[in-house]
Amino acid sequence: CVFVYLTRGAMTEFQEKLRQQHEESMHRELEALLATANTAEAQISRKDFDGFKEIFHRFLQVKGPAVDWAKINRPPEDSIQPYEKIKTKGLPENIAASLNKLAVVKLNGGLGTSMGCKGPKSLISVRNENTFLDLTVQQIEHLNKTFNADVPLVLMNSFNTDEDTKKILQKYKHHRVNIHTFNQSRYPRINKESLLPIAKNMGMNGENGEAWYPPGHGDIYASFANCGLLDKLLAEGKEYIFVSNIDNLGATVDLFILHHLMSQPADRRCEFIMEVTDKTRADVKGGTLIQYENHLRLLEIAQVPKAHVDEFKSVTKFKIFNTNNLWISLPAIKRLQEQNAMELEIIVNPKTLDGGLNVIQLETAVGAAIKSFNNALGVNVPRSRFLPVKTSSDLLLVMSNLYSLDAGSLTMSKKREFPSTPHVKLGSSFTKVQEFLSRFESIPDMLELDHLTVSGDVTFGKNVSLKGTVIIIANHGDRIDIPAGAMLENKIVSGNLRILDH
Repeated sequence: CVFVYLTRGAMTEFQEKLRQQHEESMHRELEALLATANTAEAQISRKDFDGFKEIFHRFLQVKGPAVDWAKINRPPEDSIQPYEKIKTKGLPENIAASLNKLAVVKLNGGLGTSMGCKGPKSLISVRNENTFLDLTVQQIEHLNKTFNADVPLVLMNSFNTDEDTKKILQKYKHHRVNIHTFNQSRYPRINKESLLPIAKNMGMNGENGEAWYPPGHGDIYASFANCGLLDKLLAEGKEYIFVSNIDNLGATVDLFILHHLMSQPADRRCEFIMEVTDKTRADVKGGTLIQYENHLRLLEIAQVPKAHVDEFKSVTKFKIFNTNNLWISLPAIKRLQEQNAMELEIIVNPKTLDGGLNVIQLETAVGAAIKSFNNALGVNVPRSRFLPVKTSSDLLLVMSNLYSLDAGSLTMSKKREFPSTPHVKLGSSFTKVQEFLSRFESIPDMLELDHLTVSGDVTFGKNVSLKGTVIIIANHGDRIDIPAGAMLENKIVSGNLRILDH
């Protein structure tokens, strides 16, 4: 038996060779894939693949955790401003002039699959038959009419959502809002073992449909520049974009933050604002702002070394999290893209496909770019600016009388005595939107609710009222029908309760 000891130098040389081999093999495979596309498709995909090669190259270089835990510091006091302080500045007479320098970008790449819906998530009805997209268009149209402004709406679609979204856009033709769309890149999923693409060709059909993914919202900078929209908006005199997730119903254009950006002296222009809000127990996985090597940085849970995950989740050490409502300077994006100076941390997202194949997706987050911009700032905003609808439990809250709807914006009802939203946990029978809707004859009155847990086969009659803490549990095989007009206050309901039509 012969033992071979590699010196450290030889080891590094060996690793370097291996890296080169992986990279060469990847480039060969990508060229072979491009050869299967038609000319127009190949042109777009080549740009996508250039971005992918760069992220793959960086992925091969990085070893170990993305951050050195010992270097993490709390952000300096003045780098996260309270919203109240920004609000005290008031608004100028000509806020329309500031609005005319703004474009609103909504991240619209996601599907509704987690809520049991086909097609783009933005087309799910959330309130009075209005979809996420309807509400967004109404909000911006209201701004444009009220201030006689021209704020365009830009949708960042993915190959999953682009076609369906474009079909729907016809219906907003006569609304007072200019709508632009652009597409996120399409990157190849790679086999976890071989580190090569699993795609057989550039097609999207059948098994090959699983071979592609949109690479996270950090891709906005490159795809926005590549498609020509960045230059178009700059030529139209736009200076900032307000970026947010389309499923965050709290992410409306805030005139105070906009004025704060526009009123900075030219030599100290704030190029990036991240809206953060105080963490609650429900937000322990949200990314947080840290000070790292003299820069504000976004720290995501995926970057945290395993030994420190509990510390990351603590509400005491990291008190705030990123809402993903971001205000970003367009000239700064242009500068950083031209200099190729935005090194976004890579998030390695492992997936197991239906057939059991293990793949990895290399992704980036839009907020991670904060470290590259000058005079970046966090603004600690009220919780009301973070109202995401990720699950049917969230959907129940926004459909209820806890919120009133005005010009596409949801605001907490004045009749609720305390500002926090109730904690709602609906069981698996409510996961899919269709099934969820079939279980409520009408949405219950929830103005005085603190906590609701529902598990099992449960239905609600008309005009039910829920107050305090309500827990309803139907065991396997049982069913509970909450009768019409019932008022449940601080109650636990379990067992079997059937109400049958006579």
